[in-house]
Amino acid sequence: MVIKKTKSLCPECLRVVDAEVFEDHEKVMIKKTCPEHGEFENTYWQSSEAYLYASDFNYTGGGIDNPRTDIVDECPLNCGICPEHESQTVLGLIDVTNRCNLRCPICFANAAVSNYLYEPSHEEIREMLRNLRANQPVPTPAIQYAGGEPTVRKDIVELVNLAREEGFSHVQIATNGIKLAKDPELAQKLKDASLNTVYLQFDGVTEEPYIKSRGRNLLPTKLEAIENCRKADLGIVLVPTLVKGINDDQIGDIIRFAIENLDIIRGVNFQPVSFAGRTPADEVEKQRITIPLFQGLVDKQTDGKISTDDFYPASSIIPITDFVEAIEGENQVSFTCHSHCGTATYIFIDDGEIIPITQFVDVDRFFSLLSRSSDDIKDGGLVGKAKVLSRATMELPKTIDRENKPDSLDITGILTKVFKERSYSALGNFHHKTLLISCMHFMDPWNFDRDRVKKCLIHYAVPDGRIIPFCSMNTIYRQQVEKKFAKPLKKK
Repeated sequence: MVIKKTKSLCPECLRVVDAEVFEDHEKVMIKKTCPEHGEFENTYWQSSEAYLYASDFNYTGGGIDNPRTDIVDECPLNCGICPEHESQTVLGLIDVTNRCNLRCPICFANAAVSNYLYEPSHEEIREMLRNLRANQPVPTPAIQYAGGEPTVRKDIVELVNLAREEGFSHVQIATNGIKLAKDPELAQKLKDASLNTVYLQFDGVTEEPYIKSRGRNLLPTKLEAIENCRKADLGIVLVPTLVKGINDDQIGDIIRFAIENLDIIRGVNFQPVSFAGRTPADEVEKQRITIPLFQGLVDKQTDGKISTDDFYPASSIIPITDFVEAIEGENQVSFTCHSHCGTATYIFIDDGEIIPITQFVDVDRFFSLLSRSSDDIKDGGLVGKAKVLSRATMELPKTIDRENKPDSLDITGILTKVFKERSYSALGNFHHKTLLISCMHFMDPWNFDRDRVKKCLIHYAVPDGRIIPFCSMNTIYRQQVEKKFAKPLKKK
């Protein structure tokens, strides 16, 4: 059964081709034909039931008011961002180098193997930061420095300061942790520069996944990096690259490790391998993990303590941003990513026990309350904002299951403060004992879907002024961008 028609890419030549997404034996597949290289059929989602459920959370965003490129070809060949893009930039990325102190067999950026150096200058990075902040109607609020390995730059601390100077409220770095482990002072320097989060590559709790995916046992290095961040009170998000047959059996163990280190670990963002860059193309179907499979593995490996029903598409939080926008009267960045891009849940840890937020909050009812309240505020009419908020505050307790609520968590009080006093700092009490479990499934040429990339909200800034969606950057643009602004490596 055909679910929809879209555009995709030929995995061989990256030509834009017609594609159809269809249901086959309770899975969702994508099929396309290149006039030169023939037909390709690959897994899109490993459960059609989960695919259809997530589809209910698809929202259309407004994009940005000041696109940087024109429409001269068909999507995704106009990225920069063009007027067809349907989402804002929630997280900006800047690759600060293509150098790396690893040579991982799996790397979507294909880092550290080219014969040229891509390393934007301090001033070029400043201009890219300013370009992201120039987005209208809402400046990009968060930035991640990536690469390559960003910590190989001697000025990485200064670059964190620079992002703060340019107005970013959240700054993070994506790192393999080697420098953080070897240099005990680096974590403190980054903390002093107001770095919010270390996005730490973390593929498992035993040595085997690192040997297979990274070429050597990096587990002791990861543990040392975590300990140095703990000493500096620098928050960490663990980022496992999931590959079937390599570390998909360690999902539950990674979650338990995060819980054991909840004092410093804020979340786990699992990323199923994207077959772009330096990743074996002949292993696509064998190693593919999609969001439904991930959710099922979480359920199985936590003995049902975190079930598939506890997860919601990343786009489901739109009612929250709409509500904040309504009560503040100011534009907010909206999570209008495609509903098949990511999934997440919060778990609360009470005396070592895992309690998903869905067990004590009726999430659907809560979102419905927010949406209704937002609409009433925006409509104005006979009901003023104060009355809407008062009514919503009265209804809040009906979304909370008091019997299953952890005794140590006053969720009703926290939400009431947010509603009545607009005290978002009260949410800090919620985050204290919670862990975000998420999964972001990035696309590659085999499963590329134009509908998804149009809604992407994670965007790379590049030196020529373009702002390029994540998946199109890593499947189409990375090599040409790096070569355009690269310098030849010095011969020894």
